[in-house]
Amino acid sequence: MSAKTEKIGNICLNLSFYGGKDLYSDGSTEDELLEIVKEHGEDEYESIINDRYSWPLFYHLSPYRGNVIEWIDFSGSVLEVGAGCGAVTGVIADKADRTVCIELSKKRSTINAYRHKNRKGIEIYVGNFEDVSKGFDEKFDFATLIGVLEYGGLYISSSEPCRDFLSAIKKLLKPGGRVVIAIENKIGMKYWAGCSEDHTGRYFDSVENYPSGGGIRTFSRRELKDILTEAGFGNLSFYYPYPDYKFASVIYSDGCLPKKGELNNNMRNFDRERLVLFDEKKAFDTIIDADLFAEFSNSFLVIGEAL
Repeated sequence: MSAKTEKIGNICLNLSFYGGKDLYSDGSTEDELLEIVKEHGEDEYESIINDRYSWPLFYHLSPYRGNVIEWIDFSGSVLEVGAGCGAVTGVIADKADRTVCIELSKKRSTINAYRHKNRKGIEIYVGNFEDVSKGFDEKFDFATLIGVLEYGGLYISSSEPCRDFLSAIKKLLKPGGRVVIAIENKIGMKYWAGCSEDHTGRYFDSVENYPSGGGIRTFSRRELKDILTEAGFGNLSFYYPYPDYKFASVIYSDGCLPKKGELNNNMRNFDRERLVLFDEKKAFDTIIDADLFAEFSNSFLVIGEAL
């Protein structure tokens, strides 16, 4: 099958697996994003965010989005699954020799392409991961799933979609290649304290193990470890972005955990209202004292090696 492609600057959009219709969209927000990235450079995004005072623009264009992985040495080739509008694509591409993105939405892929049109070594495949991945012959040094694994149940045809999603990722990695996952903790402190679940918008939804059902699932630390192990990954390293992985200001690890009094930036709730059921700083101090921070961190960043 000959590849159907479009070129935007240095970026190749591969449309061979695109079904012709985007199955999800943020509507006018994506139109505004596309206008911005077509007409403005990255150095202008911060002033645009400040001028327009828009949560979606901040979410998609803020340079802070890349903090969660900026410190990782992505030498070699990287497969970015669920690249979206390119919030972290540039951070990866600045370090990698080759960056291959997979994204279901053509509009979001186009935004990503215009945003990074002057960078080299980026190719974007538009289509469902299951379809696109079957066409790959190459193996990658890294695969990233930044805010993606939790949607496995929506796009992977399986009784264990997230595990099988990771198994499919493993097949695309070189021996010893690494998967990098950022995801919310289903029992993160913010959910107990009164924040609604990030994806469903319902209070205590993940804490109660998603009683209303649906295809979206986040995981506890133990659950995430088990899924990765079952999928064939080992030598797992857990990190704890704070206040969360989306806008991380600090990234803790098992070798460098927070001290009492450090976790005092807990009211950053931009996109929706929340309850305030208790003082999160005091609660964090309690779990730090009990050596339980790793279990109640709001988000995880985990790196696993393909065995």
